[in-house]
Amino acid sequence: MSFDNYPVHPKCLHVLRGQKITVPTAVQAEVLPPALEGHDVLAAAQTGTGKTLAFALPSMTHLAALKPGAQHMLVLTPTRELAIQVHKVIEPFAKALRLNTVCVYGGASMEPQTRMLRRGSDIVIATPGRLMDHMARGNTRFGQLAVLVLDEADRMLDMGFLPDVRKIVAALPKERQTMMFSATFPRAMEGLAGEFLIEPRRIEVGNTAVPVTNIAQRVFAVNTEDKTKLLSTILSGADIKSAIIFSRTQHRTDKLAKQLEQMGFRADAIHGGRSQAQRQRTLDGFRKGKFNILAATDVASRGIDVQGISHVVNFDIPRCYDDYVHRIGRTARANAQGDAITFVCHQDMKELREIEKGLGAPIPREHWDGAIHLPGAEREKRTSQPASRAKKPWTRNRSQAAPRRPAQKTPPRRTRAA
Repeated sequence: MSFDNYPVHPKCLHVLRGQKITVPTAVQAEVLPPALEGHDVLAAAQTGTGKTLAFALPSMTHLAALKPGAQHMLVLTPTRELAIQVHKVIEPFAKALRLNTVCVYGGASMEPQTRMLRRGSDIVIATPGRLMDHMARGNTRFGQLAVLVLDEADRMLDMGFLPDVRKIVAALPKERQTMMFSATFPRAMEGLAGEFLIEPRRIEVGNTAVPVTNIAQRVFAVNTEDKTKLLSTILSGADIKSAIIFSRTQHRTDKLAKQLEQMGFRADAIHGGRSQAQRQRTLDGFRKGKFNILAATDVASRGIDVQGISHVVNFDIPRCYDDYVHRIGRTARANAQGDAITFVCHQDMKELREIEKGLGAPIPREHWDGAIHLPGAEREKRTSQPASRAKKPWTRNRSQAAPRRPAQKTPPRRTRAA
């Protein structure tokens, strides 16, 4: 089924055709019908599956029928990178409908944002902290708000934004459509959904707790002092088109980017210690191919949608399973194939076991000259199926994604209490 089969505004369909997007992804196909009907939506889907268009298209269709000039739509995101990414996706559709958009986040000047908010931007995309600053200064007018979107809601919980989100939502009209999107669905999300949504249509596409199946995952057992040399060897492979290298600290990230440059690679670094302007220049350079290796902290594990990333390398193993899923979700975007490589030292076994417990299977160990022995690897290999079905090293997993589950049926929507 194509987008033409949905009652999306014709100008939005024209923009989609211009972008050569004709067929909705699984999450878009599930979300569009109830969202276009005006229902609240609670959607969980794996990263990289097109959640932004899933809420943008029905929202733009609704806003096209409203009088422009008021703040009719608010999208809350946990990070400025995600806010910028959402803004880039929405802006072409808003322009086609002659709607104004503003992107509001910290680390940038307040004055340009203030001017755009006060002129009556129809669509506001914001991080909670900076939006609270603008609300305190009287820069927002949400009296006619029609649509609220909470994007990456699980991440907002993780980052401690819940008090701010509650304050923001309390200041919004009770009569509105609310859509909540998340890549994972922790237990705390249930309470949040009950607080902000009215009889939502709950949609879960695929298994949100595991990576998409077209990511080939591997573990390289390595001594700490050999990591950089091993990374250089891997990045020299002919099949490395572009890669994100994740490490835990800002200092290590900067050091790694400099070392890679000295080795002849085109690399740069991104982390929370760099200014917003620096981070945006780095992302733009990565997207345009100015360099093809991005050293990053977990600031890049969510909200950065760059097509064509062939490899993700966990130079430092992530601290928890959810971080692992989001990191490796930077590759294999939009049904492409991807490779995820994790370096594991002796002291990383606790984290590795937690990740493999979340996956429900061990990650295949790569055989290479210099590999160290990891305790428990043989026992795990005998008792479980591998997390990636790739039978040979460096072979990508091309198995089909799991079938999506149908949306849960709910009774007709009731009026939101005052």
